[in-house]
Amino acid sequence: MLAKIKNKILNYLFCQFNLYQKKKNNQDYQNTILKFRKIGKSFIIGKDCTILNPQYIKIGDNFVAGDRFRIEAWDKYREHSFEPNIKIGNNVIFNTDIHIGCINYIEIGDSCLFASRIYITDHHHGEPTTEMLKLAPKDRPLISKGPVIIGRNVWVGEGVAIMPNVIIGENSIIATNAVVTKSIPPNCVAAGVPATIIKYIK
Repeated sequence: MLAKIKNKILNYLFCQFNLYQKKKNNQDYQNTILKFRKIGKSFIIGKDCTILNPQYIKIGDNFVAGDRFRIEAWDKYREHSFEPNIKIGNNVIFNTDIHIGCINYIEIGDSCLFASRIYITDHHHGEPTTEMLKLAPKDRPLISKGPVIIGRNVWVGEGVAIMPNVIIGENSIIATNAVVTKSIPPNCVAAGVPATIIKYIK
């Protein structure tokens, strides 16, 4: 009898804790949305997301991002300050495990589609120099060699990395596991490490 009562009490407490956690998560989510520089109609984002400094981020209408979406606008790292700017157009869809890191400028055009496990960055931890190697990677300054601009209607495949100072032209396709280190023109398919053009779409 006592065991049944004890189980009922524990179940009740567990349910109350779950309700509290859901309300808290929902409140945190709503508070984060209010902090965006601009956000359009219909904003859907999965669980376990990380959003750093949303005040530097503009997102258009009909935005979808899957679980573990990570978008970071770094305005300060150690003693250095930055002016990050992230702009995402309308009808953009991200699958799961996306990481976007910005200290300079990242722009994603309308109607882009991104698969999973994609990394987009406009900066590095330091430079590959002897002086920098004397510092632990976490102690090296963040350096941007230029913005990342992805044109409209681009399809980015699974496991792609898009590096700083890159423009990807509209309607292009970036194949699975490519590492984009140089600009890609419109209307083509790029693949490989580093990514090169393998086909032009007429």
